[in-house]
Amino acid sequence: MTRQRGVRKSRVLPALALALGLTVAGGVSASGADTAEDPTAESMDRVGVSVRPAPPDTRGRLAAERVEAMTLREKAASVVMGHIPGTDPAVLSTYMSRTGIGGFILMGANIPADEASLAQVTAALTVDPGFPALIAVDQEGGDVSRLPWDRLPAALTLKNAPVADTAAAFAARGALLQRVGIGVNFGIVADVAPAPGEFIFRRALGTDAGSAAERVGAAVAGEAGAALSTIKHFPGHGAAPGDSHATIPVTDMPKAEWAAAEARPFMAGIDAGAQFLMFGHLSYTAVDPRPASLSPEWHRIAREELGFDGIAITDDLGMLQSAGEPAYLDPVANAVTALAAGNDMVLTVVSSTADTAPAVVDGIVSAVESGQLSEERLSEAASRVAEARLLLAADGRGMSPCPSCAPVS
Repeated sequence: MTRQRGVRKSRVLPALALALGLTVAGGVSASGADTAEDPTAESMDRVGVSVRPAPPDTRGRLAAERVEAMTLREKAASVVMGHIPGTDPAVLSTYMSRTGIGGFILMGANIPADEASLAQVTAALTVDPGFPALIAVDQEGGDVSRLPWDRLPAALTLKNAPVADTAAAFAARGALLQRVGIGVNFGIVADVAPAPGEFIFRRALGTDAGSAAERVGAAVAGEAGAALSTIKHFPGHGAAPGDSHATIPVTDMPKAEWAAAEARPFMAGIDAGAQFLMFGHLSYTAVDPRPASLSPEWHRIAREELGFDGIAITDDLGMLQSAGEPAYLDPVANAVTALAAGNDMVLTVVSSTADTAPAVVDGIVSAVESGQLSEERLSEAASRVAEARLLLAADGRGMSPCPSCAPVS
Protein backbone atom coordinates (compact mmCIF):
# COMPACT_ATOMS: atom_id res chain seq x y z
CA MET A 1 0.00 0.00 0.00
CA THR A 2 3.03 2.27 -0.29
CA ARG A 3 2.07 5.54 -1.95
CA GLN A 4 4.19 8.00 -3.89
CA ARG A 5 5.06 10.95 -1.68
CA GLY A 6 4.88 14.60 -2.55
CA VAL A 7 1.90 14.41 -4.88
CA ARG A 8 -1.06 14.92 -2.61
CA LYS A 9 -1.93 18.51 -3.56
CA SER A 10 -1.46 18.27 -7.29
CA ARG A 11 -3.30 14.96 -7.57
CA VAL A 12 -6.42 15.50 -5.51
CA LEU A 13 -7.11 18.99 -4.22
CA PRO A 14 -7.38 20.81 -7.58
CA ALA A 15 -9.79 18.17 -8.84
CA LEU A 16 -11.84 18.50 -5.68
CA ALA A 17 -11.90 22.27 -5.98
CA LEU A 18 -13.03 22.08 -9.58
CA ALA A 19 -15.74 19.58 -8.74
CA LEU A 20 -17.10 21.77 -5.97
CA GLY A 21 -16.63 25.10 -7.73
CA LEU A 22 -14.42 26.04 -4.82
CA THR A 23 -11.38 28.30 -4.89
CA VAL A 24 -9.31 27.41 -1.85
CA ALA A 25 -8.06 30.60 -0.29
CA GLY A 26 -4.44 30.56 0.73
CA GLY A 27 -3.96 26.99 -0.47
CA VAL A 28 -4.17 25.41 -3.87
CA SER A 29 -6.44 27.13 -6.33
CA ALA A 30 -8.67 25.30 -8.77
CA SER A 31 -5.97 25.68 -11.38
CA GLY A 32 -3.49 23.87 -9.15
CA ALA A 33 -1.35 26.96 -8.53
CA ASP A 34 0.09 26.98 -5.02
CA THR A 35 -1.00 30.49 -4.04
CA ALA A 36 -0.27 30.09 -0.33
CA GLU A 37 3.43 29.67 -0.89
CA ASP A 38 4.00 32.45 -3.40
CA PRO A 39 7.04 34.18 -1.88
CA THR A 40 6.03 37.48 -3.46
CA ALA A 41 2.56 37.52 -1.92
CA GLU A 42 2.24 39.82 1.05
CA SER A 43 -0.25 39.70 3.92
CA MET A 44 -0.84 41.80 7.00
CA ASP A 45 -0.38 40.30 10.43
CA ARG A 46 -2.66 41.28 13.31
CA VAL A 47 -0.34 44.03 14.50
CA GLY A 48 -0.42 45.71 11.11
CA VAL A 49 3.02 44.63 9.92
CA SER A 50 3.42 43.60 6.29
CA VAL A 51 4.86 40.10 6.06
CA ARG A 52 5.93 37.89 3.18
CA PRO A 53 4.92 34.24 3.60
CA ALA A 54 8.00 32.09 3.03
CA PRO A 55 7.90 29.23 0.53
CA PRO A 56 7.81 25.77 2.15
CA ASP A 57 11.52 25.01 1.78
CA THR A 58 12.46 28.38 3.30
CA ARG A 59 9.92 28.00 6.10
CA GLY A 60 11.30 24.55 6.88
CA ARG A 61 14.82 25.95 7.06
CA LEU A 62 13.71 28.80 9.32
CA ALA A 63 11.90 26.33 11.56
CA ALA A 64 14.98 24.13 11.81
CA GLU A 65 17.11 27.16 12.68
CA ARG A 66 14.68 28.18 15.42
CA VAL A 67 14.73 24.71 16.91
CA GLU A 68 18.51 24.51 16.72
CA ALA A 69 18.70 27.68 18.80
CA MET A 70 16.34 26.29 21.46
CA THR A 71 17.48 24.78 24.72
CA LEU A 72 16.46 21.20 25.44
CA ARG A 73 13.70 22.42 27.74
CA GLU A 74 12.40 24.85 25.13
CA LYS A 75 12.22 22.05 22.57
CA ALA A 76 10.42 19.82 25.04
CA ALA A 77 7.90 22.55 25.84
CA SER A 78 7.28 23.31 22.19
CA VAL A 79 5.82 19.85 21.51
CA VAL A 80 3.27 20.03 24.33
CA MET A 81 -0.27 21.28 23.78
CA GLY A 82 -1.72 22.06 27.18
CA HIS A 83 -4.88 23.34 28.78
CA ILE A 84 -6.15 25.13 31.84
CA PRO A 85 -9.75 26.26 32.34
CA GLY A 86 -10.84 29.88 32.51
CA THR A 87 -11.08 33.03 30.44
CA ASP A 88 -9.02 35.49 32.51
CA PRO A 89 -6.55 36.97 29.99
CA ALA A 90 -3.89 37.69 32.61
CA VAL A 91 -3.97 34.13 33.95
CA LEU A 92 -3.85 32.61 30.47
CA SER A 93 -1.03 34.89 29.34
CA THR A 94 0.99 34.03 32.43
CA TYR A 95 0.43 30.31 31.88
CA MET A 96 1.75 30.48 28.33
CA SER A 97 4.72 32.67 29.26
CA ARG A 98 5.76 30.49 32.19
CA THR A 99 5.36 27.13 30.47
CA GLY A 100 6.61 28.07 27.00
CA ILE A 101 4.41 25.34 25.52
CA GLY A 102 3.81 25.19 21.80
CA GLY A 103 0.05 24.93 21.86
CA PHE A 104 -3.15 25.38 23.82
CA ILE A 105 -6.51 23.69 23.33
CA LEU A 106 -9.62 25.70 24.08
CA MET A 107 -12.38 23.80 25.83
CA GLY A 108 -15.85 24.96 26.86
CA ALA A 109 -14.54 26.60 30.02
CA ASN A 110 -12.32 28.87 27.90
CA ILE A 111 -15.12 30.18 25.71
CA PRO A 112 -16.74 33.47 26.75
CA ALA A 113 -20.13 34.69 25.59
CA ASP A 114 -19.17 36.37 22.31
CA GLU A 115 -16.58 36.55 19.55
CA ALA A 116 -14.96 39.77 20.75
CA SER A 117 -14.30 38.30 24.18
CA LEU A 118 -12.95 35.09 22.68
CA ALA A 119 -10.55 37.13 20.55
CA GLN A 120 -9.21 38.60 23.79
CA VAL A 121 -8.66 35.08 25.11
CA THR A 122 -6.70 33.99 22.05
CA ALA A 123 -4.71 37.22 22.13
CA ALA A 124 -3.78 36.45 25.73
CA LEU A 125 -2.54 33.03 24.67
CA THR A 126 -0.26 34.59 22.02
CA VAL A 127 2.99 35.60 23.64
CA ASP A 128 4.81 36.27 20.36
CA PRO A 129 2.75 37.01 17.21
CA GLY A 130 5.82 36.29 15.10
CA PHE A 131 5.91 32.75 16.50
CA PRO A 132 2.40 32.15 17.84
CA ALA A 133 1.44 29.12 19.84
CA LEU A 134 -0.90 26.73 18.06
CA ILE A 135 -4.32 27.58 19.48
CA ALA A 136 -6.69 24.70 18.80
CA VAL A 137 -10.32 23.80 19.35
CA ASP A 138 -12.61 20.82 18.74
CA GLN A 139 -15.07 22.57 16.44
CA GLU A 140 -16.79 19.80 14.56
CA GLY A 141 -20.18 21.46 14.89
CA GLY A 142 -23.22 19.62 16.17
CA ASP A 143 -22.50 17.35 19.12
CA VAL A 144 -18.93 18.63 19.53
CA SER A 145 -19.10 22.39 19.31
CA ARG A 146 -17.13 24.57 21.71
CA LEU A 147 -18.34 27.80 20.10
CA PRO A 148 -22.08 28.01 20.81
CA TRP A 149 -22.67 30.54 18.03
CA ASP A 150 -21.58 28.00 15.39
CA ARG A 151 -24.93 26.96 13.92
CA LEU A 152 -23.49 25.63 10.70
CA PRO A 153 -24.41 22.14 9.48
CA ALA A 154 -22.46 19.32 11.10
CA ALA A 155 -21.74 15.70 10.24
CA LEU A 156 -25.16 14.30 11.09
CA THR A 157 -26.66 16.55 8.40
CA LEU A 158 -23.72 16.72 6.01
CA LYS A 159 -23.36 12.96 5.56
CA ASN A 160 -26.76 12.95 3.81
CA ALA A 161 -26.23 16.18 1.85
CA PRO A 162 -24.29 16.92 -1.34
CA VAL A 163 -20.51 16.94 -0.93
CA ALA A 164 -20.40 20.65 -1.79
CA ASP A 165 -22.37 21.36 1.40
CA THR A 166 -19.53 19.94 3.47
CA ALA A 167 -17.00 22.19 1.75
CA ALA A 168 -19.22 25.23 2.30
CA ALA A 169 -19.89 24.41 5.96
CA PHE A 170 -16.22 23.97 6.79
CA ALA A 171 -15.20 27.04 4.81
CA ALA A 172 -17.61 29.07 6.94
CA ARG A 173 -16.50 27.28 10.10
CA GLY A 174 -12.86 27.96 9.31
CA ALA A 175 -13.62 31.64 8.76
CA LEU A 176 -15.41 31.74 12.09
CA LEU A 177 -12.31 30.36 13.82
CA GLN A 178 -9.98 32.68 11.95
CA ARG A 179 -11.96 35.73 13.08
CA VAL A 180 -11.30 34.93 16.73
CA GLY A 181 -7.64 33.94 16.38
CA ILE A 182 -7.93 30.14 16.46
CA GLY A 183 -5.37 28.61 14.12
CA VAL A 184 -6.04 24.86 14.39
CA ASN A 185 -9.32 22.97 14.15
CA PHE A 186 -9.52 19.45 15.55
CA GLY A 187 -12.81 19.28 13.72
CA ILE A 188 -12.78 16.76 10.86
CA VAL A 189 -13.84 13.25 11.85
CA ALA A 190 -12.48 10.80 9.28
CA ASP A 191 -13.94 7.70 10.91
CA VAL A 192 -16.32 5.39 9.05
CA ALA A 193 -19.45 4.58 11.06
CA PRO A 194 -22.27 2.79 9.21
CA ALA A 195 -24.65 2.12 12.12
CA PRO A 196 -26.56 4.74 14.17
CA GLY A 197 -25.77 2.90 17.40
CA GLU A 198 -22.02 3.29 17.03
CA PHE A 199 -20.20 5.65 19.38
CA ILE A 200 -18.83 7.86 16.61
CA PHE A 201 -21.81 7.68 14.21
CA ARG A 202 -23.27 11.15 14.84
CA ARG A 203 -19.85 12.75 14.35
CA ALA A 204 -18.66 10.80 11.29
CA LEU A 205 -18.97 12.43 7.86
CA GLY A 206 -19.93 9.23 6.08
CA THR A 207 -21.52 5.82 6.62
CA ASP A 208 -19.18 4.07 4.18
CA ALA A 209 -15.58 4.59 3.15
CA GLY A 210 -16.40 6.29 -0.15
CA SER A 211 -18.89 8.84 1.17
CA ALA A 212 -16.72 9.60 4.18
CA ALA A 213 -13.64 10.09 1.99
CA GLU A 214 -15.44 12.55 -0.29
CA ARG A 215 -16.64 14.67 2.62
CA VAL A 216 -13.39 14.55 4.56
CA GLY A 217 -11.52 15.83 1.51
CA ALA A 218 -14.15 18.53 1.01
CA ALA A 219 -13.94 19.62 4.66
CA VAL A 220 -10.16 19.97 4.51
CA ALA A 221 -10.41 21.92 1.25
CA GLY A 222 -13.07 24.14 2.79
CA GLU A 223 -10.96 25.08 5.80
CA ALA A 224 -7.83 25.80 3.75
CA GLY A 225 -6.40 29.25 4.32
CA ALA A 226 -8.54 29.87 7.40
CA ALA A 227 -7.51 27.14 9.84
CA LEU A 228 -5.04 24.29 9.90
CA SER A 229 -7.11 21.14 9.47
CA THR A 230 -6.96 18.03 11.61
CA ILE A 231 -8.32 14.64 10.58
CA LYS A 232 -9.11 12.16 13.34
CA HIS A 233 -9.17 9.55 14.92
CA PHE A 234 -6.44 7.60 13.09
CA PRO A 235 -6.48 4.72 12.21
CA GLY A 236 -10.27 4.81 12.55
CA HIS A 237 -12.69 4.80 15.48
CA GLY A 238 -15.56 3.24 13.56
CA ALA A 239 -13.98 -0.21 13.37
CA ALA A 240 -12.99 -0.15 17.04
CA PRO A 241 -16.18 -0.17 19.14
CA GLY A 242 -16.40 1.66 22.44
CA ASP A 243 -15.83 5.13 23.86
CA SER A 244 -12.14 6.00 23.85
CA HIS A 245 -12.74 8.58 26.58
CA ALA A 246 -13.21 5.74 29.05
CA THR A 247 -11.62 2.64 27.53
CA ILE A 248 -9.21 1.55 24.81
CA PRO A 249 -11.40 0.30 21.95
CA VAL A 250 -10.07 -2.87 20.34
CA THR A 251 -10.52 -4.46 16.93
CA ASP A 252 -8.92 -7.46 15.25
CA MET A 253 -9.55 -6.05 11.76
CA PRO A 254 -6.82 -7.28 9.37
CA LYS A 255 -4.63 -4.59 7.87
CA ALA A 256 -5.77 -5.37 4.32
CA GLU A 257 -9.38 -4.81 5.31
CA TRP A 258 -8.41 -1.56 7.05
CA ALA A 259 -6.57 -0.37 3.95
CA ALA A 260 -9.59 -1.05 1.75
CA ALA A 261 -12.04 0.84 3.95
CA GLU A 262 -11.04 2.70 7.13
CA ALA A 263 -7.91 4.15 5.53
CA ARG A 264 -9.70 5.82 2.63
CA PRO A 265 -11.08 8.92 4.41
CA PHE A 266 -7.68 9.54 5.97
CA MET A 267 -6.01 9.22 2.58
CA ALA A 268 -8.51 11.73 1.18
CA GLY A 269 -7.81 14.19 3.99
CA ILE A 270 -4.06 13.82 3.58
CA ASP A 271 -4.31 14.28 -0.17
CA ALA A 272 -6.43 17.40 0.35
CA GLY A 273 -3.69 18.91 2.51
CA ALA A 274 -4.61 18.25 6.16
CA GLN A 275 -1.82 19.61 8.34
CA PHE A 276 -2.61 17.55 11.46
CA LEU A 277 -3.32 13.85 11.93
CA MET A 278 -4.72 12.97 15.35
CA PHE A 279 -3.90 9.47 16.55
CA GLY A 280 -6.61 7.76 18.55
CA HIS A 281 -6.20 5.56 21.59
CA LEU A 282 -7.39 2.61 19.51
CA SER A 283 -5.93 -0.88 19.40
CA TYR A 284 -5.86 -2.67 16.04
CA THR A 285 -4.39 -5.92 17.31
CA ALA A 286 -3.60 -7.33 13.85
CA VAL A 287 -1.14 -4.45 13.37
CA ASP A 288 -0.03 -3.61 16.92
CA PRO A 289 -1.73 -4.40 20.24
CA ARG A 290 -0.67 -1.03 21.62
CA PRO A 291 -2.95 1.98 21.16
CA ALA A 292 -2.21 3.64 17.81
CA SER A 293 -1.26 6.82 19.67
CA LEU A 294 1.71 4.93 21.15
CA SER A 295 2.48 2.70 18.16
CA PRO A 296 5.60 3.23 16.02
CA GLU A 297 4.09 0.94 13.39
CA TRP A 298 0.96 3.05 12.93
CA HIS A 299 3.11 6.16 12.64
CA ARG A 300 5.23 4.40 10.03
CA ILE A 301 2.09 3.48 8.09
CA ALA A 302 0.84 7.08 8.20
CA ARG A 303 4.17 8.47 6.98
CA GLU A 304 5.40 5.85 4.55
CA GLU A 305 2.21 4.30 3.20
CA LEU A 306 -0.28 7.17 3.36
CA GLY A 307 2.31 9.89 2.68
CA PHE A 308 1.42 12.13 5.62
CA ASP A 309 4.09 14.77 6.21
CA GLY A 310 2.39 17.10 8.69
CA ILE A 311 2.06 17.14 12.47
CA ALA A 312 1.13 13.89 14.19
CA ILE A 313 -0.65 14.63 17.46
CA THR A 314 -2.10 12.39 20.13
CA ASP A 315 -5.68 12.48 21.19
CA ASP A 316 -5.95 13.70 24.79
CA LEU A 317 -3.50 11.68 26.87
CA GLY A 318 -5.79 12.15 29.85
CA MET A 319 -8.27 9.88 28.08
CA LEU A 320 -5.65 7.15 27.85
CA GLN A 321 -4.99 7.45 31.56
CA SER A 322 -8.74 7.37 32.27
CA ALA A 323 -9.00 3.97 30.58
CA GLY A 324 -7.55 2.58 33.81
CA GLU A 325 -5.14 0.07 32.29
CA PRO A 326 -2.04 -0.27 34.51
CA ALA A 327 0.37 0.15 31.59
CA TYR A 328 -1.00 3.62 30.82
CA LEU A 329 -1.58 5.21 34.22
CA ASP A 330 1.51 7.45 34.11
CA PRO A 331 0.71 10.53 31.98
CA VAL A 332 4.35 11.61 31.70
CA ALA A 333 5.48 8.15 30.60
CA ASN A 334 2.63 8.11 28.06
CA ALA A 335 3.82 11.43 26.63
CA VAL A 336 7.40 10.21 26.26
CA THR A 337 6.26 6.95 24.66
CA ALA A 338 4.00 8.90 22.29
CA LEU A 339 6.87 11.10 21.12
CA ALA A 340 9.19 8.13 20.69
CA ALA A 341 6.49 6.41 18.63
CA GLY A 342 6.40 9.31 16.19
CA ASN A 343 3.99 11.94 17.49
CA ASP A 344 5.09 15.53 17.06
CA MET A 345 2.78 16.95 19.73
CA VAL A 346 1.23 15.51 22.86
CA LEU A 347 -2.15 16.79 24.01
CA THR A 348 -3.22 17.04 27.66
CA VAL A 349 -6.78 18.00 28.57
CA VAL A 350 -8.63 15.76 31.05
CA SER A 351 -7.78 16.74 34.65
CA SER A 352 -5.16 19.16 33.33
CA THR A 353 -4.02 21.86 35.74
CA ALA A 354 -1.39 24.58 35.54
CA ASP A 355 1.14 21.98 36.73
CA THR A 356 0.35 19.28 34.16
CA ALA A 357 2.19 20.65 31.13
CA PRO A 358 5.33 21.57 33.12
CA ALA A 359 5.42 18.03 34.53
CA VAL A 360 5.21 16.61 31.00
CA VAL A 361 7.99 18.96 29.87
CA ASP A 362 10.16 17.83 32.80
CA GLY A 363 9.53 14.22 31.84
CA ILE A 364 10.51 14.80 28.22
CA VAL A 365 13.73 16.53 29.27
CA SER A 366 14.58 13.66 31.63
CA ALA A 367 13.83 11.11 28.91
CA VAL A 368 16.26 12.80 26.52
CA GLU A 369 18.93 13.14 29.18
CA SER A 370 18.60 9.44 30.09
CA GLY A 371 18.62 8.27 26.47
CA GLN A 372 15.04 6.99 26.58
CA LEU A 373 14.06 9.53 23.90
CA SER A 374 16.55 10.69 21.30
CA GLU A 375 17.10 14.41 20.96
CA GLU A 376 17.03 13.91 17.20
CA ARG A 377 13.42 12.64 17.43
CA LEU A 378 12.49 15.56 19.69
CA SER A 379 14.09 18.05 17.29
CA GLU A 380 12.23 16.52 14.36
CA ALA A 381 8.94 16.93 16.21
CA ALA A 382 9.77 20.46 17.34
CA SER A 383 10.70 21.45 13.78
CA ARG A 384 7.34 20.33 12.40
CA VAL A 385 5.56 22.30 15.10
CA ALA A 386 7.76 25.34 14.52
CA GLU A 387 7.02 25.28 10.81
CA ALA A 388 3.28 25.38 11.48
CA ARG A 389 3.72 28.26 13.91
CA LEU A 390 5.71 30.21 11.33
CA LEU A 391 3.04 29.50 8.72
CA LEU A 392 0.34 30.96 10.97
CA ALA A 393 2.48 34.01 11.65
CA ALA A 394 3.24 34.58 7.96
CA ASP A 395 -0.40 34.20 7.00
CA GLY A 396 -1.40 36.78 9.61
CA ARG A 397 -3.30 34.21 11.63
CA GLY A 398 -1.45 34.84 14.89
CA MET A 399 -3.14 37.25 17.27
CA SER A 400 -1.28 40.27 18.59
CA PRO A 401 -0.42 40.24 22.29
CA CYS A 402 -3.16 41.41 24.61
CA PRO A 403 -2.19 44.86 25.97
CA SER A 404 -4.23 44.36 29.15
CA CYS A 405 -2.72 40.94 29.93
CA ALA A 406 -0.13 41.92 32.50
CA PRO A 407 1.47 38.74 33.88
CA VAL A 408 0.26 37.61 37.29
CA SER A 409 3.08 38.06 39.77
